[in-house]
Amino acid sequence: MEQANRWRADFPVLSETVHGKRLVYLDNAATSQVPTQVLERLKQHYETEHANIHRGIHYLSELSTGAVEDARKKVNDFLNGEASKCVIFTSGTTDSIHLVSASYRETLYPGQGIIVTELEHHSNYVPWQQACKLSGADFYVCPQKDGELDLDVMEQLLKEHEIALVAAAHVTNLTGTVNSIQEIVKLAHRYGAKVLIDGAQGILHEGIDVSEADCDYYCFSGHKMLAPTGIGVLYGKSEALEALQKIRYGGGMVDLVTQPLTTWASLPHCLEAGTPNISGIIGLGAAIDYIIEHDPLKMRAWERELLVYAEQELLKIEGLSVMGHPGRRSGALSIDIEGVHPFDLASMADKMGVALRSGNLCAQPALASLGYEKAIRLSPAFYNTKEEIDQCRKAFERIIPMLRKFAD
Repeated sequence: MEQANRWRADFPVLSETVHGKRLVYLDNAATSQVPTQVLERLKQHYETEHANIHRGIHYLSELSTGAVEDARKKVNDFLNGEASKCVIFTSGTTDSIHLVSASYRETLYPGQGIIVTELEHHSNYVPWQQACKLSGADFYVCPQKDGELDLDVMEQLLKEHEIALVAAAHVTNLTGTVNSIQEIVKLAHRYGAKVLIDGAQGILHEGIDVSEADCDYYCFSGHKMLAPTGIGVLYGKSEALEALQKIRYGGGMVDLVTQPLTTWASLPHCLEAGTPNISGIIGLGAAIDYIIEHDPLKMRAWERELLVYAEQELLKIEGLSVMGHPGRRSGALSIDIEGVHPFDLASMADKMGVALRSGNLCAQPALASLGYEKAIRLSPAFYNTKEEIDQCRKAFERIIPMLRKFAD
C-alpha cells in the first residue's frame, strides 16, 4: 500500500473528483494515466527544443532529432531488441498492425492464409480479415476454451495450410489472458510462418524481451504505458521489416527521387513517411525512463495482487461471473452480472466516481466465443489500491439491487 501511494503522487489526475466523489480510475486497459515526469518532459520540449527533425541543420532541429533518436534507443533497449533501426514509430498499435497487414495484402495470394485468434481486439482481427478478403487469401481463427487458446488447433491449421503469418495478442483486452507467446512463435516458425504480436496490453503489465520471444513483429501504443496518445511502435526483426512493401510515401522515407524512379532510405526511416509525432516520441522515452526508474517488476507484482484481489472480492456479489479462466491473467478482468446491463452499471458507477469500461470492448468475436455480447471491465494499474477495489465493489453492491429492481 505504501508503494502504491508513493506511485500515486506522480499522477495528478488521481486526486481529481468526479460528480463530487474521489476518482477511482479502473479503465487502464483503455488508456493509462500520465505521470508528472512525462508531462514535465513534454513541457521542456515545447519550451526549449521544439523543431522539425532530421532534415534541419539548425540548433533546435538537431536538439529535437537527438531527443527522438535517443527515445528510439530507449525503446529498443526496453524491448531488448536487435537494434534501434528496428524500432518504427507509428501512431499506435492499430497503426503498427496496419503497416504490416497492408504490406501483406500486397503479397498474399489465393492458397495462402493468415491465422488470428478468437481472443483478439478488433485491431488485430479486422485488418487481417480484410487483407485476406482483398488478396484472395484464407482467413483462419484459432479458437479459445474458457479464455485459453487452443494451440493444438493452431498447429493443425499450420500443418494443413500454407500460413504466411500468425497474429496474436500478448495479453488480451477482454479476459486478460497472457498468451504463450514463445510457444506460438515456435509453432509458427516450425511451419514457416511469421508472427506478429499485439503488445498493447502486454507492454506495461507483462513486459517483453523480443529477442527471447523471437517474434517477427511486436506492436504497442504509448498511451497504454504512461506516455501521450498518438504514439506507437512497430518493432520488427530487420529482415522482417525490410521485407515489408512500402505503402506510405513522403518526406523522410526516400533516398533519391527522379521522374522515372524513387529509391528508399534505409531502416527505420523508409517506413516513417512524413513528420512524426515528435513530442509523443519524446514523451514515450520519458515514460520508459519512469517505468525503469520505478522498477517494472514491483509494478507488475502489485498489479497482479490487485487483480487477484478484485476477482476475489467481486465474486462475493450474487449473480456475478468472470469471463474466462486462463492459466495466467494480467491487466484486465471482465465480468457479467445476471439481470444487469453493463452500460447501466458503468453509467451509475461513474456517478459514484468509479471509471470502468463497458460494451463489446472491441472484441466481439472473443465475447461471442465466451457466450456473451457485452461486458463490464475493470483494469487496475500499479497506481491503484485495494481500497479503490473495495470502493468499486461497494458501488456495485449499491447499484445492482436498484438495476435489478427496475428490470423486474
